[in-house]
Amino acid sequence: MMSQRSLRISQRFASQLRAPAVRQTVQRRLASTESSFQGAADNAFNRERQAVKEHAAATSDLWRKLSFYVAIPALIISGVNAKILYDAHWVHWDHMAPLEERPEYPYQNIRTKNYFWGDGDKTLFWNEYVNYHKKPE
Repeated sequence: MMSQRSLRISQRFASQLRAPAVRQTVQRRLASTESSFQGAADNAFNRERQAVKEHAAATSDLWRKLSFYVAIPALIISGVNAKILYDAHWVHWDHMAPLEERPEYPYQNIRTKNYFWGDGDKTLFWNEYVNYHKKPE
């Protein structure tokens, strides 16, 4: 029952869209207009409005081209650069001493009280490959 009703409503709406008055209005809005005005329409306001539309079209075209031909390649190049630097960083870490052999300075891993998760010693963003903490013996 509900599907038949919605079908009738959609058919009625489609027939209204095919009506000549609606079709002409839509076609008129989508049609491109020339910049030449005639009669009462030829005034400073309409000429300025037309100039603003042309400027907006040219500016949007410029930004579209900048986005496609400048921004996207720049993002790709910077992504490749970031990957190269990331890999070089980890090559550097491979040459360093193991975490257990590195000195621990007094300003590192200051704990006034234990954290309430895990064993209470590791921070929320603890990374086993980078962070280390020597427990007092």
